[in-house]
Amino acid sequence: MTVVETIRFRLRPDVDDAAFQDVNRTMEKAYMQPRPGFVSRSTARSADGEYLVTVQWRSPEEAEATIGAFFAAPETQEFLAAVDLETVQPGRYELIEP
Repeated sequence: MTVVETIRFRLRPDVDDAAFQDVNRTMEKAYMQPRPGFVSRSTARSADGEYLVTVQWRSPEEAEATIGAFFAAPETQEFLAAVDLETVQPGRYELIEP
């Protein structure tokens, strides 16, 4: 079963948006893409600066393993330092395929 994770968040006030976008891309390539079960990841930003990230995984177990290691991984530290962690709102869904 394909799993879709969503993560909504805002950046810390002192973080430059353009610089964050580079950090986001680097983290995705270095950490997310090599993970077992990774299918795709997209990042969107609202007019008021809220980010929405969606990630697709082949299974809930692979998604859980990745998030379980995310906060300690060296490849994610710059990304995490830019995010206002108090604003993070995660979600997990089962993809309904036609």
